[in-house]
Amino acid sequence: MTTALHVLILAAGKGTRMRNGRPKVLHPLAGRSLLEHVLAVAGELDPARVVLVLAPGMEEVAEAAARSGLPLSVAIQDPPLGTGHAVQAGIAGLPASGEVLVLYGDTPLIRARTLQELLAARRAADAAVAVLGMDPPDRTGYGRFRQEGGQLLAIVEERHADPELRRSGLCNAGVMAMDAARLPELLAAVPHRPDKNEYYLTDIVELARQRGWACVAVEGPWQDGVGVNSQRQLADAYQLFQDRQRERHLELGVIMPVPDSVHFSADTEVAPGAMIEPYVMIGPGVRLEAGARVHAFSHLAGCTIEADAEIGPFARVRPGSRIGQGAKVGNFVETKNAWLGAGAKLNHLSYVGDAEVGEAANLGAGTITCNYDGFGKHRTAIGAGAFIGSNTALVAPVNVGAGALVGAGSVITRDVPDDALAVTRPQQAIREGHAATLRARYRARKTGAGS
Repeated sequence: MTTALHVLILAAGKGTRMRNGRPKVLHPLAGRSLLEHVLAVAGELDPARVVLVLAPGMEEVAEAAARSGLPLSVAIQDPPLGTGHAVQAGIAGLPASGEVLVLYGDTPLIRARTLQELLAARRAADAAVAVLGMDPPDRTGYGRFRQEGGQLLAIVEERHADPELRRSGLCNAGVMAMDAARLPELLAAVPHRPDKNEYYLTDIVELARQRGWACVAVEGPWQDGVGVNSQRQLADAYQLFQDRQRERHLELGVIMPVPDSVHFSADTEVAPGAMIEPYVMIGPGVRLEAGARVHAFSHLAGCTIEADAEIGPFARVRPGSRIGQGAKVGNFVETKNAWLGAGAKLNHLSYVGDAEVGEAANLGAGTITCNYDGFGKHRTAIGAGAFIGSNTALVAPVNVGAGALVGAGSVITRDVPDDALAVTRPQQAIREGHAATLRARYRARKTGAGS
């Protein structure tokens, strides 16, 4: 019979070290907030319930969490008195059976497979408590595990650990899996720490051992336990996240000549065989199909790039764009909410927004869809095989038919039928020899002005 899993996410911290008014757990990391990263991992575990523990006045965080779609409730820790007190607030109303997994809203790099290993270890040992450990490059500030014979005996604060334990003991990552039936008794016995006016969740390990209950430690990748308490730590976590994403995509067969210069979002999808050149930024909601190529210095967000399409260099593909198979969005081109058919070409210096461009259509340099009239957005439709001359403005709403030709420099305000030619520029006039006359006049004017 499957054990019911209840996930507690502790997020009551004020985040004052972030130095701004945004709640700490709502700071962004690669297209998701810190909290959204943790909620996504919790969702992978298929929990019976997720409880978010907050301090009073954190309605913005509660509203953001509610959008996750998880079976979620909010518990208020009032006043916040440490992690032990937070878990007490979180388990109120939960059944006294199954498992309780404690996560943190500011630890965005934790992975589901690490948590599954922790839960499996607790079940295998029938342990009251299983704790995630790690061995980070900088061990400063972390509590240490005291272990003996494969059993976790206690979590010791760094300031209370002897030199040998500080040097060799696993560091506490903070994540815990606990037997829900035994947890209330342990929490009730957690002592008050008057120096901090807090109740430490870590004390339950020693309390469980005093009762003869097993406790185990599981070592995970140190990156999984990285927390965020400052802008510096947020930047460090971002780099670790990008390192993981780059390695994952390389292993999948994505071609990246300079992977360290490519930036992914949490939900980026790239098929094997796609190529991403240096200095590409990928925002949320991007999908690249096999054979797609993104040239250097391009920015993508909220778009699909179909097989064998080319983007850039120096292109911006904004949300709502779909670039069809073999289509080309060239240098200094911007698209927004635009669909390009197979083989369509926007080779350079164009803006195409709120538009549909048919298969094999060709838009010359400087083409603009004038989609906004100051009050609302309007669409432009360009038929298959149409050719739009350079420096053309298409004033939406407007349709250009299949196979139609639009002369360079035109301003199109009315629909153009299939296979029609539309030209709106003035007729060219030529005055033989007039250039020499003008130059003589300008020289005389300049000489007169300088005398």
